[in-house]
Amino acid sequence: MLPDLAADLAADLAREVRGSASLPLPILVLRLLGAALLCAVIGYEREASARSAGLRTNMLVGLAAASYAVITYEMAGLYDDRGEALRMDPLRLVEATTAGVAFLAAGMIVLSRGRVKNLTTGALLWLSAAIGLAAGNGLWAVAVLATFLGLAIGLLRGAQPQKPDDEDRG
Repeated sequence: MLPDLAADLAADLAREVRGSASLPLPILVLRLLGAALLCAVIGYEREASARSAGLRTNMLVGLAAASYAVITYEMAGLYDDRGEALRMDPLRLVEATTAGVAFLAAGMIVLSRGRVKNLTTGALLWLSAAIGLAAGNGLWAVAVLATFLGLAIGLLRGAQPQKPDDEDRG
């Protein structure tokens, strides 16, 4: 009796851990790992430039966004047999993710001596969330293109303000 109970419990736990995910495990791993790695490219540029919100922060933002995308995808599959009793709007995922990341990004932006700082860092965090959502939804062309466009834009340096000593006084 006890061995049967243990075997049943082990089988139930195995089913629970394995879950009823509609995405095959290799695809799930690819989407989550892909989001983290693509956002690492953005984060590496931030760290190499000695800016805030570097490698780990961008990777975590992208991974979180991809996780939310996959969770939403899986939830829709879990409840699709309920028809009109349950309606899911995938745009709410985008709205919630952008609102959450906007909160993080706003915390990065500061006003110091009359100048705004970390605005690009905040924008790149927002981009990492978009990359994560794209990867989580399997939109690889969008995720990869956004990563490399974001990297290229992050590498651009704006015009450096002149120091008061360098101003033309004549």
